[in-house]
Amino acid sequence: MQIDDLRIYVAVINAGNFTAAAEQLMLSKQYVSRRIAALEASLGVRLLNRNTRKLSITDSGHVFARHAQRILDDVQEAAQAVSGQHQSLQGTFRLSVPLSFGISHLSPFIAEFLSQHPGLQFQVELADRYVDVVGEGFDMALRIGTLPDSSLIAKRLGVFRRVICGSPAYLQGAGAPRTPEDLLNHACLRYGRESQTGWELFQGDRRIVMAVQGPMIANNGEMLRDAAMAGLGLILLPEFIVAPALASGALITVLEGWQPASLTLNALYPQHRQRSEVNRRVIAFLQKKLAS
Repeated sequence: MQIDDLRIYVAVINAGNFTAAAEQLMLSKQYVSRRIAALEASLGVRLLNRNTRKLSITDSGHVFARHAQRILDDVQEAAQAVSGQHQSLQGTFRLSVPLSFGISHLSPFIAEFLSQHPGLQFQVELADRYVDVVGEGFDMALRIGTLPDSSLIAKRLGVFRRVICGSPAYLQGAGAPRTPEDLLNHACLRYGRESQTGWELFQGDRRIVMAVQGPMIANNGEMLRDAAMAGLGLILLPEFIVAPALASGALITVLEGWQPASLTLNALYPQHRQRSEVNRRVIAFLQKKLAS
């Protein structure tokens, strides 16, 4: 197996067929086909299923493509490290981002970063699930909240305040809670695991956890925000999700004497990416943007 075989394979995957990949690489279609066949023979597995109309990637092919791309990116970064070309970032960067945060905050940051580094290609997945960073071939994942134990490296990017709020119509009918215990008599719209853990509140050194109940559990903050605006109950969410609704008066904060625990935003990445120039630049850029 040669490094050029990896480049040819990734080009075929990206192009979707041998002909387009051969044109991009300025090679003959026959040569590309032979190199892929040799690569499969050396691995002892089929990477691609071939027919007269199109190629399809096998499960092994998908796994190998992720690792091949990572190897090619690492080789490119190594070359840049010794040639002093850090100002020109190159390659593909796969990033996993929480859905709400990605849409409301990260989108313009990514656009600005890419405009500064046109040789870089971002592949962004917006999802609230906990991805397998290494197994799924991500270079970095941004995660908000408590981090599970893992071998990944974590870098803190920022902290988000959370608030409890409800619509004027709901508060007029149900009354505003004055103590955490009052929440037990309210409809509380809960985010994900809060259905098991309850709402954790702090007042100075005092801590209390309320096993709240309500008509809705969801793993998306925008859905809960909209339900609260429709008068279905109270929500506990990061301020960046509800800030426009608070500013317009569509939602009103309650229990301001009790503060929900803030959420930390972290960048997670594999051990083998700790010397990556792209990782370092992305983290520094996001820390600066979020701080402002």
